[in-house]
Amino acid sequence: MCRPVIALIFASSVVLAGCGRAAETAPPGAEVDTPPPARTPTVLDPQLQALERAKAVQAQIDAQAEAQRQAIKDAGG
Repeated sequence: MCRPVIALIFASSVVLAGCGRAAETAPPGAEVDTPPPARTPTVLDPQLQALERAKAVQAQIDAQAEAQRQAIKDAGG
């Protein structure tokens, strides 16, 4: 019972290792330095953009609050 399972796992790993090798080697004369493919948009992109905008707004609010605190401090309060 155990031997067929081990043989199947071994055969699967050999097949997968052989498939991985073929993708790593380039045929002679082929260009090796190919640029990576362009980034494809995902479902999360609008949410990530909104998060970046929110961080920018928060930084602006923090800067204004600090300026107001400094103005109050300089006025003697």
